[in-house]
Amino acid sequence: MSCQYSLVFLFLFGFTTALTVAEICKTDLLEGTSCTIKLPTKNTDKSNEITWAHLSSDALIHRKNGKIKKPIPGLIMEEDGSLKFESVSLKNTGKYKYTVYNSDGTEIGAGVEEIRVYAKVPKPTLTIKCKDGNATLTCDFRERPDLIVSWYEEGKIIQKEKNPKLFLKSDKIQEKKTYSCSVGNPASTEQSNSIMSCSDTGPGGDSGPRKLFGFDFWIMVSILAGGGSLLLLLICVLVICACRSCKTQRQHEQDEDELRLRIFQDEGQNGTARSKHTARGQPAPPIPQEEPSPQIPTQTQTQPKAQTRGRPPPPPEDDDENPPPLPRPRNKQHRKRHEEPYRPME
Repeated sequence: MSCQYSLVFLFLFGFTTALTVAEICKTDLLEGTSCTIKLPTKNTDKSNEITWAHLSSDALIHRKNGKIKKPIPGLIMEEDGSLKFESVSLKNTGKYKYTVYNSDGTEIGAGVEEIRVYAKVPKPTLTIKCKDGNATLTCDFRERPDLIVSWYEEGKIIQKEKNPKLFLKSDKIQEKKTYSCSVGNPASTEQSNSIMSCSDTGPGGDSGPRKLFGFDFWIMVSILAGGGSLLLLLICVLVICACRSCKTQRQHEQDEDELRLRIFQDEGQNGTARSKHTARGQPAPPIPQEEPSPQIPTQTQTQPKAQTRGRPPPPPEDDDENPPPLPRPRNKQHRKRHEEPYRPME
C-alpha cells in the first residue's frame, strides 16, 4: 500500500515539475510570459565566469565561481548559464550579449540573443456607416499604432494594412456579404464580430452600441431617469412643506382674530375684565387689579319706593326764642277711637 502511495506521489511531483518548467524564449513574446534564453556555449565547469548584458540598458548579471555578484529582480541565471525571465515586460525588449570565460580567464564563447516583447491585443469593435448608397467600415482598437489591421469578407482576408477603415461601394453592399476585422502583432491576434450590411445597423448606419453624450445609451437613460425621479421627489417635498407652512400661518392668524374678538366681547360685558383663557385653551396672564371705586347709583336705576310718612317742615329760622313744640310719637294704646290721629302743625 505504501509503495503505491509513493508511486502516485512521484508521478504527481514529476507532472507538477514538468508544468513549472519555463519555455524557451522565442524572438516574439507576449507580455507576462515566463521563458529562458539558453546559453549556446556548453558549460561543463561551474567555476567558469559567465556574464549576460542587456545592450539597451545597464542591466548586467555576472556569475563567477558559482556566485552571482549583483542579482537583478526578475532575472535568474541557471546552473548551465542560461538566462531565465520570471515575467517578461516591455522594457525587456532588446538584445542580450553573453560571454563565457574558463577558469583561466580565457574567453571560450560569446554571442547575442534578441527578444521582442509585445502587449496583449485588445478586442476590436467594428462599426459601419452608410451614406449615399456607400458604406464605410471602421475597426476601432483603442489607438494602438503598432497593430496591423486585417479585413475579412466571408471569412477570407481581403486587405492587410494599418488603415483602420474600409470603404465599400453600393455594388458590394448589394451582395449582402459579412465583413469583419482583426488586429494583431507578432505575439497575439484578436478578431471583431461580423456584420452583413447597412440593414443590420441601427439608426444613422452605426452598428456599434448606441451612445448618448458619449456614453452608453441605456446607462445614460438610467442615470437621467434616476436624476429626474430625485428632482421630482424634491419638488414634491418642497410643495408639501410650503402648503403646510401656509396652512399653519392661516391657522395662526385665525387664532389671533378669535382671541382679539373674545377679549373685545369680554371687555364689553365686564369692563376691563378679560378672559381667563386664550383661544387655544391656555391660561391668560394676570393683569394688575385696581382698587374698586364706590359706584354711585344712577338716577336711571329703578328701586321700589317704600311708603314713607312725610316729615314736618323745618321750623322757621326767624323765631329763635320760641321754637315750636316737638312732635310726639304716636301711642296707639292710649289713643281713643274718637280721637283723631296726630297731625303736625302747619
